[in-house]
Amino acid sequence: MRLRKSSCLTVPALPIGAALVLLAVATAGCTANRYLAGDLPPEFQAPITENIEAVGLTRLSHCPTNSELIARGDVLEVTIITDYGEQTTTTTPARVSDDGTANVPLIGKVALAGLELDEAEQKIASEGITRGVFQHPHVVVTMKRKRMNRITVIGPVKEPGVYDLPRDSSTLLAALVAAGSLDEDAGYDVEIRRAASRNGAARPPGIHAPFNSPPPGSPPSGLPHGNVMQAGYEQPWPPGPAQAQARVIHVNLTTAADGGHDANLLNDGDVVVVPKRAPKPIYVMGLVERPDKYELPPNHDTLVLDAIAQAGGRTMQVADKVLIVRRVPGREEPVVIETSVRRAKADGKANIRLAPGDIVSVEETAATVVLDALRNFMRVGATLPLF
Repeated sequence: MRLRKSSCLTVPALPIGAALVLLAVATAGCTANRYLAGDLPPEFQAPITENIEAVGLTRLSHCPTNSELIARGDVLEVTIITDYGEQTTTTTPARVSDDGTANVPLIGKVALAGLELDEAEQKIASEGITRGVFQHPHVVVTMKRKRMNRITVIGPVKEPGVYDLPRDSSTLLAALVAAGSLDEDAGYDVEIRRAASRNGAARPPGIHAPFNSPPPGSPPSGLPHGNVMQAGYEQPWPPGPAQAQARVIHVNLTTAADGGHDANLLNDGDVVVVPKRAPKPIYVMGLVERPDKYELPPNHDTLVLDAIAQAGGRTMQVADKVLIVRRVPGREEPVVIETSVRRAKADGKANIRLAPGDIVSVEETAATVVLDALRNFMRVGATLPLF
């Protein structure tokens, strides 16, 4: 596990001095806020770090699409041979409308959306016979033009740009894959900015509302609500008078599977905005070689021993006691978690996972004070002149 030293952060973070003050206040506070690492209640534990590269996109691929299926808006070419003796052949284009039907000459409307081309041929021939138009028609259906959606992808992806995707497979996954997938510094909460349709609706007919409405007061970023992450929801975009004209759909990549297949469908003209991951610092101080502020890696858990190692290790091997000061949302007082290097090496529960903003301090003890005094004594004795 490797932490990156944070030389300049773009988000507000505690300066080292403020972190020292918080550490002093927390460790001098009430013992009711102190816990042993092995007995830490679940509500105070750090969340598991999701690997957005390995997990986020795979969770969007649970509903594969068939590129051979006929979709609404596709233009077909229908050839009907009705008399083999005279080779009477009729070839006409047919567009699949929003209700899923295509108007085939002489036969009328035939439901074709969702069928493969050979199934569409059988369906048209069957309807021609059933409606008494033909006796033994031979039907050939070819795809003349797929209906395409133009999708814009911006943000920390490999190749941001504008992409044309088939309408029936215009999913969030397809758009991100077309853009070369996510960069390492991509965030979890993706925005889909959707313009209103011509009739003023924010969603075309046939697409139901798949997104969860956020609880009142919830932040517009798919952040936790209790112990549940909102997979996605809509809010007006942009704010102000244009609210009726457009929408922003928030999709958290790590929980998008909970929204169902429709939650990942994109409309023509949608803009997919991938946010940049905000740096997440922790603070390592006390009896370590390089006390400083360090940035958590984006896709891996960081444990107590990892943080101490990144700070150069302990200044003395007898320094065993470790305190973690953690600020928990909704609580005024920080939580102080006690562990030790010895216990962390022997028991995985004691080597706890760190959360953004944690302060890790290798503490002074009676043993470290005595050893430090002996070191100073020996150092001074070595410089005294011999008589």
